[in-house]
Amino acid sequence: MPRHQALIGGEWVATRESLAVESPARGKVITRIARGQAEEIDEAVKAAGDAFAGRLGNWSDWNARRRSEWLLAFAATIEADHERLAALECADTGKPMTQARGDITACARYFRFYGGAADKLHGETIPFENDFAVMTWREPYGVCAQIIPWNYPAQIFGRCVAAALAAGNTVVLKPAEEACLSVLRLAELATQAGLPEGVLNVVPGLGSEAGAALSAHSAIDHLSFTGSPATGTLVAQAAAVHHVPVTMELGGKSPQIIFTDADLEAALEAVVRGIIQNAGQTCSAGSRLLVQREVAEPLLARLAERFSSLRCDAGEADADCGPLINARQKAGLEARLEAARADGVRVLARGQLAESAPAGGHFVVPQILTEIPAGHEVVREELFGPVLAVQCFEDEAEALALANATDFGLCAGIWTRDGGRQLRLAKGIRSGQVFVNNYGAAGGIELPFGGVGRSGHGREKGFEGLRSYTRLKTLAIRHG
Repeated sequence: MPRHQALIGGEWVATRESLAVESPARGKVITRIARGQAEEIDEAVKAAGDAFAGRLGNWSDWNARRRSEWLLAFAATIEADHERLAALECADTGKPMTQARGDITACARYFRFYGGAADKLHGETIPFENDFAVMTWREPYGVCAQIIPWNYPAQIFGRCVAAALAAGNTVVLKPAEEACLSVLRLAELATQAGLPEGVLNVVPGLGSEAGAALSAHSAIDHLSFTGSPATGTLVAQAAAVHHVPVTMELGGKSPQIIFTDADLEAALEAVVRGIIQNAGQTCSAGSRLLVQREVAEPLLARLAERFSSLRCDAGEADADCGPLINARQKAGLEARLEAARADGVRVLARGQLAESAPAGGHFVVPQILTEIPAGHEVVREELFGPVLAVQCFEDEAEALALANATDFGLCAGIWTRDGGRQLRLAKGIRSGQVFVNNYGAAGGIELPFGGVGRSGHGREKGFEGLRSYTRLKTLAIRHG
């Protein structure tokens, strides 16, 4: 893999400075990456613009069928490099190896899905006056800027890059400085697989430098950002200066709601998986549990037993939970948990740090919080760690009120056999995705994903994600 370099116009370009990459499991530097600045971002945007216009390479000559064939072939390339990519993802993010492997599989699935969809992106014909023929076309925006996070670098590379290329755009991608080794490897594989020069450009660097320069660039045509609401606001403000359309995925505080008639065994496992995956560093994590009071005591007893058996260790140990991404995230989460305990919040159960866990790792064990004061931060704000906040409710109306008692609205889970209740709650919950008697739908690459409120706007994944990388043009022909 190219070291300390950015991919610009089909070439690996060294930057003046580099950034250290730290192992989340050990707290030690494992490699260094490029520190791109405004200069590299400008070169990358120019290369992407030239590639889109046909001044660099032959991307403008690639029709939908040819793009489809390349995306499908690249999915096979990813699968052939699966173990190397998974090892990079595991070492870089700290997540358990099983989860890292799943992320690489998902990345390949994105390229397969959008490869299959590329030549099926259709416009419409519209009935109008008798002497008119009216139709719509879907056209690529041009240069798509993508700023992706550190928690799922390979997966989000797949969902953004595959969709943008399938629609015929070119890309400038700024990966997170904390974890982007799998992204750099994927970019290397893409160049080896014959993607024309300048179609995909990857510039690592700090958000305050490379990220800021990309979001404010006057020559980008569309911007996709995944990250915190605070940073998302800055990115959107910068893009708004040039009236660049944006897709924002900004996090969540998602509830799982369990009623007395639920399949408690299935719900229990989904609740555990929904908060410990990637050490809770997941925008769609089921970080709140709302449980009907009648069944709360036995359910929480079983949940506490399950949490007490969870282990944290380095990713290669493939334990239940890995470390947080860095010392800053760990310190911030621990400070918020300490403040919650001072406010009377009780820790019902917690997991264990494995004896084999490396010293210096950024580990926070999974834990369950109960006896939470109404409106407390731990049930309103995203903690981004393996922390489950529990509240009890009496009836459906209270469950809905608690579910909506946050400014976030990304996902929700409903556990009940009552069909009417399922639909009433699904309609009433302020959320972009609702799952009934499941949570997450196995990744849901085909399912439109995005939120409301502080969770952002716009949709990714599925055909809606593909359409979001196009602009609609209307053609009206008067034929007399």
